[in-house]
Amino acid sequence: MNEKIIKRLAALMSVKSIVTLALTAVFSYLAVAGRIDQDFMTIYAVIIAFYFGTQSQKVQDLVDGDGDE
Repeated sequence: MNEKIIKRLAALMSVKSIVTLALTAVFSYLAVAGRIDQDFMTIYAVIIAFYFGTQSQKVQDLVDGDGDE
């Protein structure tokens, strides 16, 4: 159980995860303050789509790999 948690925390500390978490924190702050700029919204949407797209692809690759064996 502890090993699984450590692996997940280590994966969370990748550069793209840190950037995504930082941008999400900034987005949350700007949303609460009511000062979200359209340019920031566009950049944020692209980065979030990329992050979740790569995560989804990893899961799909694992599923496809398990089905071939």
